[in-house]
Amino acid sequence: MRTDEFTKAMTRVFSELIDGPNPKGGVVLNTGDIGLLRSLDNISAADASRSTNDGATIAAHTQHARYGLELMNEWASNGGNPFANAKWDAAWRISQVDDAQWQEIRNGLRAETGRWRDALGTPREASNIELMGMVGSIAHLAYHLGAIRQINKTARGPREGTF
Repeated sequence: MRTDEFTKAMTRVFSELIDGPNPKGGVVLNTGDIGLLRSLDNISAADASRSTNDGATIAAHTQHARYGLELMNEWASNGGNPFANAKWDAAWRISQVDDAQWQEIRNGLRAETGRWRDALGTPREASNIELMGMVGSIAHLAYHLGAIRQINKTARGPREGTF
């Protein structure tokens, strides 16, 4: 099937998650929310390295999201199944990061989100499973945005009634 009818919606929702909604309002985030990328910029390396309730760190969530989008971008560019040999567990091993490592993870995520936004906005032929993967990548990023915001209140969006 062609993705032409879905590209605008997928791109808008994905863009809102990473950059926040446009000033006229969003479909996922509250008005005034700065989105994932700028939220992560407000978190120090030390805070990105903290675990809550023995869970994964923000650095791990961020690297995991980056890696998933890297694989999606590989698929969009070259086709095939880049997930066949994916090393999902590597990101989850990240605990402590220094300033340079944290900057590199955030820069990498920023680059992959830019590439993926472009890919989402490019109509293509896709099988049903590929289209589900494209939509799923947006939901997956939203999940990790929520998880990160639960770990550290600095990353949270505006509270109800403050926008």
